[in-house]
Amino acid sequence: MDLALLCVFLPLVTVAWGQYGDYYYGPYNYGDNDEWVNVYRQGFNFQCPHGQVIVAVRSVFSKKEGSDRLWNYACMPAAQSLGEPTECWWEEINRAGTEWYQTCSNNGLVAGFQSQYFPSVLDREWQFYCCRYSRRCPYSCWLTSEYPGHYGEDMDMMMYSYDHYIRGATTTFSAVDR
Repeated sequence: MDLALLCVFLPLVTVAWGQYGDYYYGPYNYGDNDEWVNVYRQGFNFQCPHGQVIVAVRSVFSKKEGSDRLWNYACMPAAQSLGEPTECWWEEINRAGTEWYQTCSNNGLVAGFQSQYFPSVLDREWQFYCCRYSRRCPYSCWLTSEYPGHYGEDMDMMMYSYDHYIRGATTTFSAVDR
């Protein structure tokens, strides 16, 4: 009887284990802690490889370095249920020294960032690299508000499963805090 149960459940466990990779990301590989995509007060351009999207964002803040941040990102392939990327584009620039809210247009997912630092306002302008996939991404979206909770806090935000994607971001700007 135990052999019969094993023969019934073994294929189910194999199927479940094979699907595990489609729904969970393992630990993110940001590289060494010293590997950032930028240096303080400099611009950068970061794009995931074709077919991948941003799934983790890490940032540290330094008031001493012009109230700027170091940035690092991790990419993973988009879920197979989304199909293949059909087009990718750069969104409009979000200007430095202003508050902004941006999501990828045309149901796109964030696959990269471009940023330039402006010392006159001690702030960055941003541009998102977005990709649309052949199958529609669900619209059950919400704005995460806990990363970072204060302008000077470090952040380490990760998407833990294939049912969560980064579609945009928002920022605040204070002429007092810079």
